[in-house]
Amino acid sequence: MDIALNLDPNVVYLLLAVALFFTVLAIFNPGTGLLEILALLLLFAAGWGIYTLVERELFNWWSLLIILVGMVLLIVAMRKPKQPAYLTGSIACIVLGSAYLVRGDPWFVPSVNLFLALIVSILMAGFFWVAGNKVMEARAIRPTHDLEALVGSIGDAKTAISADGSVQVAGELWSAFSDEPIPNGAPIRVVARDGFTLKVEEVKDEE
Repeated sequence: MDIALNLDPNVVYLLLAVALFFTVLAIFNPGTGLLEILALLLLFAAGWGIYTLVERELFNWWSLLIILVGMVLLIVAMRKPKQPAYLTGSIACIVLGSAYLVRGDPWFVPSVNLFLALIVSILMAGFFWVAGNKVMEARAIRPTHDLEALVGSIGDAKTAISADGSVQVAGELWSAFSDEPIPNGAPIRVVARDGFTLKVEEVKDEE
């Protein structure tokens, strides 16, 4: 028996939704490895499901376009959190596009369960909206240490410093270098910054 011929549209929809969910998680948490692999496997499974529907001429491309419009509206909603119309429109587009992802018989009858599409779309849109807003808020927060403000700060040498070494400035350890040798434990002043490495000089007693 051909598995593709019996593939449930609801299964294809769920595979696509879960694949999208884990793809976004992998984007928000890069470098874990496990999320990337899981997202790739789920995208492969969802792609296979869509391919079988295309082969059977059951896939509605216009519904995919509506889902993409919903995702665009979701991005706008994240940028304009005080205007809920964008989020509402996003959920409506995702629900409508999801419900008609597979061609029904007749065409105006959705093949994906409407209740399933509604619940999954609300959960997905809500997650993307909350997670997206958190990411945007985190990017907008000024770093705890203003690197430019470090120039002129006073600290202590934690190792002997010449071409390299370590200093403690503003409560944290930094890589540092100096034009003249500085002994361990000597007070230092930051005179310049090269990326995350500080150029320092020893603070003399007469200063």
